[in-house]
Amino acid sequence: MKTKGRFADLFVTGSLKFQLLSRTLLVLSVLLLLIGVFQYVVMQRFMYQNKAETIRNQLAALPPNMLRLGMGAGDGQTPVFPSNRENRPGFAGEQERIFVSELSIAFIDEKGNYKLISSPYDQPAPQLSQEEYLSLLAKKKTKLEHRIVKDEKGNDQLVVFHQIGGEPERSRGGPGGPGFQGIIQASTSVAPIRDVLVQQLLTFIFLSLLAMVFGLLGFLPVLRRTLVPLSNMVDTVKQIDAGNLNERFPAHQGQVEVDRLAASFNGMLERLEISFEAEKEAKEQMRRFAADASHELRTPLTSIHGFLEVLLRGAYQQPEPLLKALKSMHGESVRINKLVEDLLMLARLDRSPSFQKTEGVLDEMLHEMEPQLRLLAGDRKVTFHLAPQIRYLYDPDKIKQVVLNLFHNAVQHTHPLTGEVGLTLAQTPSGVEIAIHDNGEGIAPEHLPHLFDRFYRIDTSRARRSGGAGLGLSITHSIVQLHGGLIEVHSIVGVGTTFKVILPAEK
Repeated sequence: MKTKGRFADLFVTGSLKFQLLSRTLLVLSVLLLLIGVFQYVVMQRFMYQNKAETIRNQLAALPPNMLRLGMGAGDGQTPVFPSNRENRPGFAGEQERIFVSELSIAFIDEKGNYKLISSPYDQPAPQLSQEEYLSLLAKKKTKLEHRIVKDEKGNDQLVVFHQIGGEPERSRGGPGGPGFQGIIQASTSVAPIRDVLVQQLLTFIFLSLLAMVFGLLGFLPVLRRTLVPLSNMVDTVKQIDAGNLNERFPAHQGQVEVDRLAASFNGMLERLEISFEAEKEAKEQMRRFAADASHELRTPLTSIHGFLEVLLRGAYQQPEPLLKALKSMHGESVRINKLVEDLLMLARLDRSPSFQKTEGVLDEMLHEMEPQLRLLAGDRKVTFHLAPQIRYLYDPDKIKQVVLNLFHNAVQHTHPLTGEVGLTLAQTPSGVEIAIHDNGEGIAPEHLPHLFDRFYRIDTSRARRSGGAGLGLSITHSIVQLHGGLIEVHSIVGVGTTFKVILPAEK
């Protein structure tokens, strides 16, 4: 059915196969027509020239006495050799031997007078005007050009002129010299020549049509095979149109132009697929983000709403329940405020991140943060190992937020009294490395791939008690990525966890 459909395309005017086939046949037909016309014209000229040379040779071979007898007889109207020439003894045999039966012979004297000598079967002989004859006599050539002239019946005849006697001599005042006699005109019908030309032309047309038929039969398989790459691309486009974006065009089909087109389409499809996947992932993230955000906001709002109901029932008149409710609502409002700030931060980082990078000394910035970090750690042991004079181009506020988020995360997962948190800054061949390690309970391997997902929390109950919404590590990861760096996590359950921020070397 597929082959049948492709064959049917040959008869659809809008089909590429039909257009290629029809235009090829049109060009081939025009070429053959031009070749036929050129051949006809060249052959006609050649055959006229050849016939004229033959007649001219016959005229040159005429015996002089025959010419003199022919020129001296007659009155200019009556042929010297009429149709009853067989009754003239001693003359008819030589006349038959010399004059060809299809030739009309005429003589033009030096004054341009026309005299018919012989005409086969009383056929009309063409006659030029006296001015044209005088023009021919004035040419000092023995070999004159031949002409195609119409006779009185309108038929074309080949007329050949042959000068006899001496050349015209104008110095003596007469029309010709002493030996000059005139011009012999021989004419014959061109119909036999044209019949041969028409037969040759018909033979050429027949052979051309035959060649076109056989060429068409041989061209169809070649055309079909040549268009196979395009047919493959059409089939692939149909599959892509059905929603299958992972389809690709064949890249190497033996046709440079088609291969380039396929490579361009494959690149476009790859970008479209990546774009659609990114859009799909973004929609899924937005859906999860909205669900998680609404869930996170609902919990403190529900708590605040519950305390307000208790107060409205009369608890506001009792100082102790009132104070407890107010403190709880204040804590929940702090959680809501922190959650909203984190959400706004993520939205800014996703949509249009703005950085004001300045060159600074990283170890000096971390030393300035030391009092704040020790206060945040409480009774935990805090150690600093900072390589001196490490200069880097960065956004100080954003890097401070990265360090605070990671340090706060380490504090939350270590024991308040026996916990240890360390901060390390080092220069490496690949750039700058900031590491924060702790001796907490560690992170199970199944959680490591999801640590930087939004709203992902290992221990939900602890996160709620500490006010976390699972956005700190997501914000940290986004800031590090926007600096061109990466963040790694190494953790052993029961031993501790290390977060490494690797900022690339400046180029």
